[in-house]
Amino acid sequence: MPFEVLGRRPVAVARAMLAALRVQLGALCWSLAPFLLSLPGWRWVSAPSAPAGPRCEEKEEGDTSPTPTSVNYHFTRQCNYKCGFCFHTAKTSFVLPLEEAKRGLLMLKEAGMEKINFSGGEPFLQDRGEFVGKLVQFCKQELKLPSVSIVSNGSLVRERWFKKYGEYLDILAISCDSFDEDVNVLIGRGQGKKNHVENLHKLRQWCREYAVAFKINSVINRFNVEEDMNEQIKALNPVRWKVFQCLLIEGENTGEEALREAEKFVISDEEFEQFLNRHEGVSCLVPESNQKMRDSYLILDEYMRFLNCRNGRKEPSKSILDVGVEAAIKRSGFDEVMFLKRGGKYVWSKADMRLDW
Repeated sequence: MPFEVLGRRPVAVARAMLAALRVQLGALCWSLAPFLLSLPGWRWVSAPSAPAGPRCEEKEEGDTSPTPTSVNYHFTRQCNYKCGFCFHTAKTSFVLPLEEAKRGLLMLKEAGMEKINFSGGEPFLQDRGEFVGKLVQFCKQELKLPSVSIVSNGSLVRERWFKKYGEYLDILAISCDSFDEDVNVLIGRGQGKKNHVENLHKLRQWCREYAVAFKINSVINRFNVEEDMNEQIKALNPVRWKVFQCLLIEGENTGEEALREAEKFVISDEEFEQFLNRHEGVSCLVPESNQKMRDSYLILDEYMRFLNCRNGRKEPSKSILDVGVEAAIKRSGFDEVMFLKRGGKYVWSKADMRLDW
């Protein structure tokens, strides 16, 4: 280009040249994407100026975004139980198409995810368990994640599911808040003539037969805080017994917009400690108070938005499918230090557990 033209319009010409260069770089990113995404430090994100088109971007040194080492993906809010303290209620019936869910999981793997936990709602409600089964298989077989787990109430799990997908699942966590069936009914885990505790033992046996690590989750609340569960937990012998303190979340189980009224389930910190002291002899006990729980989980909702619970309600980020993992996770409120402090990173691959099935 002649120097006299540059002299008359240096800024305009420079901008034009920069714009042309960006177009060429964009085309180059498209052609090199499969190669670049296989390299450390590169990721795929949506360009803010062109939502439909991706761009390649290199991570800067000193990036302070937390790593999504362990992610809880609540892909559905629908459930067949009505637990009174539930803090992820059926406010929508939306579920991502399977391929979109897989795309998001791939993005999380590229961002550093090692463990995925599928939850709900009730994850086995969607397509009779086929949806979560296909996601479990994809994460273990294609993404090769060290740990793939599911949290379920267990009422819809069938042996045929284990036969088809059990080899891809590391941990099955079953929610059980009481070993008194009348208490389960009071809490909202009753379902006609079905017995929640009897079903729990059946699931425990299937986990043994199909080499899936068995875990129990219990929410300690006003109706079960005086219960002694030592004998039953030791008999079931789960790899972990996660014991949560009943937690209030504005808009979910408390407040005007909530679908639940969980205030009557709340217990004090002192009462929670008394329950823990009563069960201190259970070696697999993993206690989680409200303080530990609120900021130390990466929760992904049905739209693949991270949910920030720091202010006592769930404030969603933009979807990782729209803005990328790094931009979304900055809005997650995730406390990586608390995650490690509460023991969020543990031996979570069944290949490393060396269990006597």
